[in-house]
Amino acid sequence: MSAQLPVESLNMENEESRTPESNSNEMETSKKILDQLENRLSVEDIMKIQKVFMPPNFTEFVPVNRKNFIDNMFTALGCGLEEEYGDLFDRIDVARDGFVDWDKVTTFLLLELYEKEERANLSLVPQWKEIKFLQSLHKEPIQSLVYLKNSHRYLTLSKEGRLNVWGENLKLQQTLRVATDSVRLRDLWVTSMISLANVNKVAVAFTSKEICFYDLNSKEEFSCQYKLHGICNTLICMHYWYNPEDGNEAVLTFGDVCGEVNAICFTSALISLFERPTSSTDEQETTVAITWQELVKGNHKCCFTLQHKGHNKEWVRQVSYCSNLEAFISCATTNLNTIVLGWKEKGTPPMKTTSFHVNEGVNAFDYHPGLNLIASAALDHKVYLWNPYMTKPTGVLRGHLASVIAVQFNISRRQLFSFSKDKVLRIWDLHHQLCIQRLAGMFPKCLEFQTILHFNEPHGQLFTTFNNQLTLLEMKQETSKFVKSHEKPVTCVLYNSLFKQVISSDVESTVIVWMIETGQKIKQFTGCHGKSEITTMALDASETRFFTASVDGTVKIWDFNGHCHHKLNAGRDQAADISQILILKRSILILGWERIITVFRMDTLTECLVQPSEWKGKAEHQNDILCAAFLPPQTLVTGSYDGEIVVWNNNSEKALSRFHPCLNRPLKSKSDNLPNQQEGPQAVDNSSAVSHRYSLFADNEDNEFNYIVSRLFFLESRKNGSSSGGANLVACGSCGIVRFWNTFENLLQAEFEAHANVASIIMTVDKNSDYLITGDVNGYMKVWNIQEYCLCSSDVLITQPPPMVAAIQPHNDCINHLETCVQDDHLLILSASADCSIVLSDISGSLIGVFGQDEHWRIGECSPPPDRKIAANEEKTANQKQVRHEEQLPVFKHSTPVTEENMDTYRRVNTWESTLLGNKFRESRIQKRPRPRLSAWGKMQNPIGTFSSLHMEDLEKVIDVPKPDFLQNPYKYFDVKFEEAENEKLMFPTLSETPRVAFDEKSLFPKEILDREHKTKLSGEENLNGRKAAANNALRVKSRLPQRTTARIRLGKQSANSIQK
Repeated sequence: MSAQLPVESLNMENEESRTPESNSNEMETSKKILDQLENRLSVEDIMKIQKVFMPPNFTEFVPVNRKNFIDNMFTALGCGLEEEYGDLFDRIDVARDGFVDWDKVTTFLLLELYEKEERANLSLVPQWKEIKFLQSLHKEPIQSLVYLKNSHRYLTLSKEGRLNVWGENLKLQQTLRVATDSVRLRDLWVTSMISLANVNKVAVAFTSKEICFYDLNSKEEFSCQYKLHGICNTLICMHYWYNPEDGNEAVLTFGDVCGEVNAICFTSALISLFERPTSSTDEQETTVAITWQELVKGNHKCCFTLQHKGHNKEWVRQVSYCSNLEAFISCATTNLNTIVLGWKEKGTPPMKTTSFHVNEGVNAFDYHPGLNLIASAALDHKVYLWNPYMTKPTGVLRGHLASVIAVQFNISRRQLFSFSKDKVLRIWDLHHQLCIQRLAGMFPKCLEFQTILHFNEPHGQLFTTFNNQLTLLEMKQETSKFVKSHEKPVTCVLYNSLFKQVISSDVESTVIVWMIETGQKIKQFTGCHGKSEITTMALDASETRFFTASVDGTVKIWDFNGHCHHKLNAGRDQAADISQILILKRSILILGWERIITVFRMDTLTECLVQPSEWKGKAEHQNDILCAAFLPPQTLVTGSYDGEIVVWNNNSEKALSRFHPCLNRPLKSKSDNLPNQQEGPQAVDNSSAVSHRYSLFADNEDNEFNYIVSRLFFLESRKNGSSSGGANLVACGSCGIVRFWNTFENLLQAEFEAHANVASIIMTVDKNSDYLITGDVNGYMKVWNIQEYCLCSSDVLITQPPPMVAAIQPHNDCINHLETCVQDDHLLILSASADCSIVLSDISGSLIGVFGQDEHWRIGECSPPPDRKIAANEEKTANQKQVRHEEQLPVFKHSTPVTEENMDTYRRVNTWESTLLGNKFRESRIQKRPRPRLSAWGKMQNPIGTFSSLHMEDLEKVIDVPKPDFLQNPYKYFDVKFEEAENEKLMFPTLSETPRVAFDEKSLFPKEILDREHKTKLSGEENLNGRKAAANNALRVKSRLPQRTTARIRLGKQSANSIQK
């Protein structure tokens, strides 16, 4: 800091003599310094700052206004610019109170440091080191591989009972022999081993129908503490889970060869797993024998058992207890009841089960708690992805050419490992359900083998076993420039125009408040709903309160100080997937998980816990209501999962009409299956309730997934919609379709395919109803100009899309929420994604920045967006069978804000195909990571990317290169009479000849080079004089040489010295 101080002070003094160009350059330099001020502070500087807020003769900290802050800080630190301290004050005083205190300063500094420390950069495709073959002492196939978190060691156990202990550096430390006294050593057969981390024990299962529990804390190495015998069938797989918050709660699950799944639920595991008999001694080395019948009868009060027989006497290949689902998952190699989920409800002794069916069965499975997905390794060469609440798979991963024998999730990267019988390891991207990496040809060569796949995610180590061999693939530590706004996927984002702030939420129940002007984090509230995911949010009319909804079925009302005022029991003490909160003048509507509307009256918000009121309209939808929109003074519309849209009178809460894109679909409500519903659906008063136009995209009328309505928006600025017959309602949902409706005539006015080859999209509309913004599950976003779209009625259904203003990809994962805002006369777009980022961009598609990035932006200094539109005739309609171009849309980097200048869109070319640099970069990226191609590139599009601002054209041909001046006028540089040698051939002197032409070195070479050469000559002569006594013979020989040879040697030395320099 002291080295920069004289320069900064000098610039301040010479401020009046600057030119405009120098001012702009110094302003850019000053901005960089402003952002780095807090990074340059040392511990001594912070102690000096503390004294600023505690003047002499004061015992408490005193707030300081802006002027005193600048003066006192400048005086205390004695360095820097006044602009630095003024900018620092503005960034600390986010509430614009006009003063700051010591608490605000320390909070700001801690947040700045925390933001930089918490950014974990991850790459999409993992990079691996060379495969390692670990030398083990196993003679039989390895049955289990366990990692001990407490001691950072690995344990491998083979079939014959040989236990290998590996250190943290994967060096074999010792080998032990596990045995039981019930069978002979040669007849011993180990089937499984698990780690009981909370009690520091290991459990081993044998074919002798018993489980031995070994204590790792005992004096004797690996001594047996408990022995559970008398189990009905032979155990072949086990799993152990414990509650990280309460170690006494634990569950041991095991499956056998007769299709039974048994579980031992411990209630005081930290005290004792089982009760010791009163006759036994107190010595810990004594093995306590327990029979299975004792546990079944409940003789041990510290545990109880559960059981189900859901696999029809087939071998249970794997078992697991999932705490998120509170259910037991198991699989078998059978067509029926392949995957079984068992759970126990309160008050019902027998366990309830549900099953998934896969042809030829399943070898293994894994569960992802964040995505709530079950991945199964099937014998039919496929990997199935299951939602635990659905009996049909949500995705099928194809690509293996042999039976898949193992699967495991990489939870942090949202990837899946799958290993097949032909020794091929595939890594899948779960969001796109595509294979991003294939590893083969590196594993041991053997025909018949038994494999275990174990991935240690914190260490990035992937272990695979091949009979008695153990291999290791270690992931390289890579860094990327991806910026995260949240630590977990972002679910919702809102804009508060009153405070000019952005509010965002994520799946970890965290709410963060940002400044829209700079992208700086202001506040962060954690654990708003405990550990439950926040699904959506909303702001009240005054924008002083915000609502958060969670999967636990509750909605909370907060102020911006983090105080919860009310808790709305929307789910009635049950879990509920709330998709939208609609706040009206006298009521609050909550939707998402039922066929009826959950309503809370404003006059009932008098207590902390508020129960829902009764909705007078009853159930008019056949499926769950997902979204709603309101048009003053009393029009309410709701959209459901099956595509049906119902128009309500909000005052009477009765349905007026309903319509659906499919013409032949019956529109009758089913209320017999609705709980607590006795009355039938209300009659629809409007006679023209069903639209006489139907969607052209209705290929399969029986598939309800084709009509999901995810968002509804009224075009409120269109006041004359009833008279002109134009569209006043926009709906979007599945298959990337956007539909425009006229609610006055119940008529479908227009529809078009906004995003091709996607399952579902979301959208938003600005307040003036001029622009429609859509986003899909792949992170692509499009902006449409709808100012003159569907303003009047039409005799036919309009399928031509509106003009597209921009098409970009600000995210690399699903876009969960879109929001528009106006700041400094700029119409901006906020997009929240599952890639943990929140991106701010303008209406033209230019990226302004990512919330949470290092460099803070200034919206007021941004240039206004260019008026750039893509003609409607260039867009492909749904009826025309043409290729799509989503793949070629640009992916913006989150590291720095990107702005795009005004340019001629018709003169752009595809730089990736027309330039050498683009072709080489594209080839290298394709070789590094293959990307999916949904369709071919139809026609040349206008790229927006790294080289989009460059004007690419062919180089002009150079006919003649002008000669340099010393060749055209040699007499100015060389003292030679060239007139006498006009007809002679010009010969350049070589090193072996003495130059015959004298020249002026001072006019040919710069003074610096001549001075350096002169110094070198002097130093060389001094060295020669110092070695004169040792080189007498060489000097005598040199004196005999002719003068011509001496000049040649001297010239050679000079050339050598110049070359060496």
